[in-house]
Amino acid sequence: MIKLTIMQPSLEKLRKFFRLEHENKYENTAIIGGLARMLDYWEGEARADGVTEDVIQAVVSRLRAYEKLSPTGRADSLKGLWKRIGETYPEAGQKPRTQNQPPRPARSDADGETNAPEVNQAPPQNQNQQRQHPQQQQKQKQAPQRFESATSAKHSQTPAALGAQLTVLQGVGPKSAESLERLGMKTLGDMLYYFPRRYEDYTLLKPIQSLMYGDVVTVLGTIQSVHNRPVRGGKMNIIEVVIADGTGSMRVTFFNQPWLLNRFKVGDAISVSGKIDQYLGRIVMNSPDWESVEMENLHTNRIVPIYPLTERITQKWLRNQMKQVVAFWAPAVVDALPDTIKREAGLVSLGEALTQAHFPDSQEKKDRARQRLAFDEIFYLQMGVLRQKRDWQNVDGKRFAVSDGWLDARLLALPFTLTSAQQSALTDIRGDLDSGKPMNRLVQGDVGSGKTVIAALGASMVVSNGAQAAIMAPTSILAEQHYRNFTSLLAGENGFLQSDEIRLLVGNTSGSEKEAIRAGLADGSIKIVIGTHAVIEPDVQFKELQFVVIDEQHRFGVEQRAELRSKGTNPHLLVMTATPIPRSLALTMFGDLDISVMNVMPVGRQPIATHVLRPQERERAYTMIRAQVRQGNQAFIVYPLIDESEKINVRAAVDDFETLSKQVFPDLKLALLHGRMKPAEKDEAMLKFRDREFDILVSTTVIEVGVDVPNSTLMLIEGADRFGLAQLHQLRGRVGRGSVASTCLLIPTHEDAAENDRLQAMSTTNDGFELADLDLKLRGPGEFLGTRQAGFASSLKMASITDVALIEKAREQAKSLFERDPELSQPEHSLLAEAFERFWKGTSSDLS
Repeated sequence: MIKLTIMQPSLEKLRKFFRLEHENKYENTAIIGGLARMLDYWEGEARADGVTEDVIQAVVSRLRAYEKLSPTGRADSLKGLWKRIGETYPEAGQKPRTQNQPPRPARSDADGETNAPEVNQAPPQNQNQQRQHPQQQQKQKQAPQRFESATSAKHSQTPAALGAQLTVLQGVGPKSAESLERLGMKTLGDMLYYFPRRYEDYTLLKPIQSLMYGDVVTVLGTIQSVHNRPVRGGKMNIIEVVIADGTGSMRVTFFNQPWLLNRFKVGDAISVSGKIDQYLGRIVMNSPDWESVEMENLHTNRIVPIYPLTERITQKWLRNQMKQVVAFWAPAVVDALPDTIKREAGLVSLGEALTQAHFPDSQEKKDRARQRLAFDEIFYLQMGVLRQKRDWQNVDGKRFAVSDGWLDARLLALPFTLTSAQQSALTDIRGDLDSGKPMNRLVQGDVGSGKTVIAALGASMVVSNGAQAAIMAPTSILAEQHYRNFTSLLAGENGFLQSDEIRLLVGNTSGSEKEAIRAGLADGSIKIVIGTHAVIEPDVQFKELQFVVIDEQHRFGVEQRAELRSKGTNPHLLVMTATPIPRSLALTMFGDLDISVMNVMPVGRQPIATHVLRPQERERAYTMIRAQVRQGNQAFIVYPLIDESEKINVRAAVDDFETLSKQVFPDLKLALLHGRMKPAEKDEAMLKFRDREFDILVSTTVIEVGVDVPNSTLMLIEGADRFGLAQLHQLRGRVGRGSVASTCLLIPTHEDAAENDRLQAMSTTNDGFELADLDLKLRGPGEFLGTRQAGFASSLKMASITDVALIEKAREQAKSLFERDPELSQPEHSLLAEAFERFWKGTSSDLS
């Protein structure tokens, strides 16, 4: 038995890169930036391994001259160098150390020689991992080489070098790497998934002589002159730049940017993007986006990517780095998505998508690339929520059945008739409770659509079968409101519970009462508890909690919801929200929940007339408020800020309260409510307003979720253009709770904002779902989601949460795959399983 001497790691690494260079036909591509790039780290490693100095110098001299040689000369140089190394280190002539790797046929070069050193590529930071050549990727698997990126499909067959630090790139030193890290790029793989924020299409450039007034275009030209013109006595300045492109010239102006004087040089080429205007009969462009342009194919005469930047990073430099990484590595990334899904969904390959997303050959290819990458994100998201839904449904839940006669008696005892939407939601809940699986349902409906009644009836079904229910609300005021409603519906003359079997538990509940409530929940004598976070305190224990209701669910964290649910054994869960959720969000972020929509308002509820007033019409609003108060009604005046801000010119609650109290409405009683007040102070102000001790409540958005005040008939919202549609709709829902026709007045911060799309939409419809879809398009998903889901939405790099068609396509494919292989355990889905797990790595299993 021949004993093999183990070669030094630095020489082993050298052999691997030489072998890859041989496989690449000596094109100097084994290392990005050229083979000599490895000397930056190899010399130190070799000396640390004890490699002799003459061998080190031989390697250094050969590799530094390598780039200038022809492919044949490079082959001779590497083979001669390896022979020289073998004279000092005989073990270099041994076969490379491999484990569980089948032998590969030797590949000959152009001269028919097969004696090139055996080398497999590995990143400088990870020498023990081997790169597979594309032809071998289907024949053999490496040990998993994972690197994390929330939206990337990287897995064990992805080349290990993509995990290399960015300093392996030519021209990227430690400082540049630090700057790139601020942009979210630590590895080569991260660069592949750092996408442009926009593109400049220089293939459709318009010559200056063809420009027309009103055109929104990109123009490429050479700077002819640069002038700085002071105006207003030197308080402002205008930089005037004249550019020409051979067909004509155009003046470009920049206001109050004096530093540009040093940036623009006569003879430089720049691109400017903006709207064509006119001045004294000549075309001009005012304050455009601009960029220095290099007359080379990467930067001009094509669709050019524009990346987000940071300090010390320029577009041209970053594009050059991106170009070498994308060109070399995008084709090497193995596609985890099964071919059947790509065919059925009409998707390009992942390598093609990554290439065209960075440097598209056409608008069509760019759009197909972005569609593929967006599909991946939504597909993994859909797979996750489907798995969560399955996991929840795989758990056994206690069954709670009620007879038709029992339910009819409960409905007859109500002081009103349920709407069709309420009846439908109640049927859903009744079916869930009798299914043998834990309910996991979201009830969404407008303010005042009657969600509380449905929650109370669901709780009554569980309680009538001997179990307990808990209702958690985000504020003490809302918890107290639920407590009164539950008590009136389920206790007293028409109810089946005693008043002391329904209790309220909030932060300011007295110590003795809290103790009594905790004892009653533990021994089962209290059937229903309604409260705030106090309900999930560790010392609150239940005898048999089987029904959990969470109101305004997006205001609670995942941990808080899980804590309440953990106080029972697989309890039924009902979450409610008064924020209408657009269909695309319902399919993605809430895809693990069954959804009941309540879009029918109870009889007697009247639409709230909404009007947009200009700031100079404020006195008209005050007159309307006085008229309502004289008729015995009450009003809200809502502000976006508590105090005035130096940075934002917006009216504020505390500052205006003084003026309103002493000058505008000195004869009326006003109260102030804002978020910096103590909880007890806020509750006191709101309850006194409800009990009609005040005529007007001056408030910030803390009333968005709050107590019903049926006597309030008018709301004035100041700075209305600073709110989203979802929030405006929620605020508007605080009035019109009674039978009297109500009004909402919207005053923007300045006159121009009166034409704001959101404000005009508010004045034309009371349909919360219609407003929600518009708000999603205008402002994104943050208005609708808690921090957990909003984080997911913001992590989508390519997908738009408003693209319902793509979402439905991805959901259809995910459901189809999930039905065939829910565990992704089939061999053909192994790579997909890795990508899926990585997408969801480190997230909570509770999306609801």
